[in-house]
Amino acid sequence: MKKIILIGRVAAGKTTLTQALRGEDIHYYKTQYINYLDTIIDTPGEYTELRQTSGALALYAYEADIVGLVLSANEPYSIFSPCITSLVNREVVGIITGIDKPDANVERVERWLRLAGCKKIFPLSAYTGEGIRELLNYLREEGDPEIE
Repeated sequence: MKKIILIGRVAAGKTTLTQALRGEDIHYYKTQYINYLDTIIDTPGEYTELRQTSGALALYAYEADIVGLVLSANEPYSIFSPCITSLVNREVVGIITGIDKPDANVERVERWLRLAGCKKIFPLSAYTGEGIRELLNYLREEGDPEIE
């Protein structure tokens, strides 16, 4: 499977998504440092939010095949600047988490991710499982079995 780095603000759902993609039981914990796993790099939201640490994300992005910009479906604003995907020479996809939340506004968040430069967007819920299979199949490499 292709390696993906998940980048987004605090509470965007990156760690919960990591657990769902790995087939683990979902339980909340605060990511304190960059978790470099087999096929996923899970990053603390502070690295995205703070200028002092955001440069580290650019370096870690080169360790991944795909960069995933993660926004929750109920975000009040986008942390990603327009055309930010041009900063890396990797494929960048948008990931909308929490589409099952009562105050989700998937269309608004999708517009923000497209403005950031994402061509491919995955709306999903780590809790219901909706959209997880599509993202896993997108990350498949030639020869990997398709996820049912």
